[in-house]
Amino acid sequence: MRLDRAKLCAIIVKKDLTSIELSKKAGISAQTICSIRKGRSCRDDTGIKIAKALGVNISELMEMEQ
Repeated sequence: MRLDRAKLCAIIVKKDLTSIELSKKAGISAQTICSIRKGRSCRDDTGIKIAKALGVNISELMEMEQ
């Protein structure tokens, strides 16, 4: 799964979180958050954990295919 970097960053800023705070809320490593923010793909369960930690639906974070 590939998350949309711009959407992810916008929601993180809107929620006033750091990558470290998000990683703790989601139960994943800060390195994983950093990698995703750089455009790398992630496992489906990781994306779901991030969406849940941010309080959004996973569809709001997913990158749209062009």
